[in-house]
Amino acid sequence: MTLSEQAPVALETAFLTSGLPADVRLGVAETMATAVREAGASPAFIGVLGGEPVVGLEFEQLASLADSGTKLSTRELSFAIATGDSGGTTVAATLFLAHRAGIAVMATGGIGGVHRNTGPRDISTDLLELSRTPMLVVCSGAKAILDLPATVEKLETLGVACIGFGTDEWPAFWTAASGLGLGQSVDAAGQVAAVWREHSRLSQPGALLVCVPPPADQALTERESAHAIERALAEAQTQGVAGPSLTPFLLDRMVAHTEGRSLAANQALLVNNARVAALIARAIDDPAR
Repeated sequence: MTLSEQAPVALETAFLTSGLPADVRLGVAETMATAVREAGASPAFIGVLGGEPVVGLEFEQLASLADSGTKLSTRELSFAIATGDSGGTTVAATLFLAHRAGIAVMATGGIGGVHRNTGPRDISTDLLELSRTPMLVVCSGAKAILDLPATVEKLETLGVACIGFGTDEWPAFWTAASGLGLGQSVDAAGQVAAVWREHSRLSQPGALLVCVPPPADQALTERESAHAIERALAEAQTQGVAGPSLTPFLLDRMVAHTEGRSLAANQALLVNNARVAALIARAIDDPAR
């Protein structure tokens, strides 16, 4: 992809290497790309392939990337490049590489955040990168397996601007409601574009986080999500799962405990967020829209 293409939308690729089951990854990527194109924008999947950061991965490259099984955040980028490794990029790494390439808009499923634990806080690098990289990021809030109140508080402390898209409440990834209010909300892509123009004109540091609820027909209820998360966390503690392995483990157990409904919601919100990001990118490119 070249940046001469209309309204590029950066898309993270960690879901290709660890976020989704292997048998659905490429299908979801293809559907996301189609949703972006149908909205009049250009999909730009970002990842590291054979030690080379690539902005605008082709389908064959996505297939190769999915086989790597490696997830890269910003701190792993230089090592992966120097050693010729491949990996899907997290929100943080995608932000970093997309901004260097001149892309303004990015889509993901859910951002990382503050993990639930009783020891020293495990805080995702996503939050730091969001605080220092001026991009517009479309997401369905933070992953619900995290400590959502602490994550929201951390974003506030870091000064990350957050607005709701069609909601005045923080989405909780698989669910539309979290009980956490969003102080600012809009209902149309053109309104988001107007906020982004002022964000840029003022040279505000950090990202503009646009929070979109998951599609209603696929979303989990709050009760269903909370019950499945409680069971998954208990299993992780019993089995001693921690560190980088924790999130993939919890996502996998959520699929089991919801009989696949969390997976369906995850896929639906990835595609919907890509579509919304494309509409916003078009509105930024063409203020008359």
